[in-house]
Amino acid sequence: MAEQPMLKFVKIDRDMPSKREAGVRREDFREIYAEYADAKAKEQASRCSQCGVPYCQTHCPLHNNIPDWLRLTAEGRLKEAYEVSQATNTFPEICGRICPQDRLCEGNCVIEQSGHGTVTIGSVEKYITDTAWEEGWVLPIKPAHERTESVGIIGAGPGGLAAADVLRRSGVQVTVYDRYDRAGGLLTYGIPGFKLEKDIVMRRNDQLALGGVTFKQNCNVGEDISFDDIRAAHDAVIIATGVYKSRNVTMPNGDAAGIEKAIDFLTASNRKSFGDAVPEFDSGQMNAEGKRVVVIGGGDTAMDCVRTSIRQGATSVKCLYRRDRANMPGSQREVQNAEEEGVIFEWLSAPKGFATDGEKVAGVMVQKMRLGAPDATGRQAPEVIEGADYVEEADLVIKALGFEPEDLPTLWDTPALQVTRWGTVKAAFTTGQTELDDVYAVGDIVRGASLVVWAIRDGRDCAEAILEKMNAASKAVAAE
Repeated sequence: MAEQPMLKFVKIDRDMPSKREAGVRREDFREIYAEYADAKAKEQASRCSQCGVPYCQTHCPLHNNIPDWLRLTAEGRLKEAYEVSQATNTFPEICGRICPQDRLCEGNCVIEQSGHGTVTIGSVEKYITDTAWEEGWVLPIKPAHERTESVGIIGAGPGGLAAADVLRRSGVQVTVYDRYDRAGGLLTYGIPGFKLEKDIVMRRNDQLALGGVTFKQNCNVGEDISFDDIRAAHDAVIIATGVYKSRNVTMPNGDAAGIEKAIDFLTASNRKSFGDAVPEFDSGQMNAEGKRVVVIGGGDTAMDCVRTSIRQGATSVKCLYRRDRANMPGSQREVQNAEEEGVIFEWLSAPKGFATDGEKVAGVMVQKMRLGAPDATGRQAPEVIEGADYVEEADLVIKALGFEPEDLPTLWDTPALQVTRWGTVKAAFTTGQTELDDVYAVGDIVRGASLVVWAIRDGRDCAEAILEKMNAASKAVAAE
């Protein structure tokens, strides 16, 4: 009788891919996790309990068929595992690297609830698709039939690219308009290479281009082309711009030299890794080398900034966050990685202003906090501890306070585009339909700053809604 390939969590422990030693990995921007060997991937996949109600799948925004591709991996049927994974996820190798699995699929794994340690879902997902690329199973898109309808997508981030993929597979003519010189959005210029090496993103861009997606790069809507012109050129338009406006707080000396925005700092670093000319980096403005760095914020962007600063050769890196570790919004895994690499976290610490030396920042004026009584949501609000202020010396301060949407109706001279009181575009749930005919919106420009996996979900759902509408229109014409 053949051995049961699954349910091995009772005798096989959870085992993550090995991490490169902290002292070594802080010297470069390569990914820190090794790849599973084939036997190890099969072994870890075999720990899945194949439970009747797969909470991992339920808590995945894409509802990936996780138990199915874990079983296929355990059985050595990797090509089938890839096909199942790709059926619901446009970029599984990217989600495997950057999704916060500890908060989503792995955080809801049934066997972890029983004390056996979660299945390493993200690492297996990454292994499956990396293998698919190596074996040549990932092919350019080849629609069975070309369609005459066209869709314009504004923004080449994960939401826009996911929509482009789904539409193009159905033969729709797709043009993506993007302000940057490379597609990928934050995948390309926001997320550091130690979490997502850039060739991973570039090969997906190439796959879409080879499949017939037209990219118009260095194209700023509202300046290089009007929104009305894009609408006139296509049967439907998807707004997938993301949110790039850095949230700010007004503080004394907040305009001093040496105080930078997180997105500018990360973009400069990523451009440098591409070999681009980056004057603001070469001048030292966006370079942490030899500096005392203080990062303000507690999300994943703050973690990207502190870990980038370490790799650039900062003499010290500290992170200020106004709540404690348990209430930090960023991934706990990223916090641990940062600590291993030498970052110091100052919990319950909030800035109240900046000390200067002439026109340049010399430090952050910090006020110590404590957590007060829980609010209506149960979260404890931070309160200032009087008389506990101090100055944290700094040569470079990076503000990682989150992102807000740009004022698209004004930038695009389209006042009819309705937005919420937060500035996000008003769009229907699941379809992304806005108040404007045949204009849709997906991802962070609708949700506010969120996860890559949610942008992919929105892009795919929106594309399906557009296809459904196009198919209905075609049937109506044929019936006449």
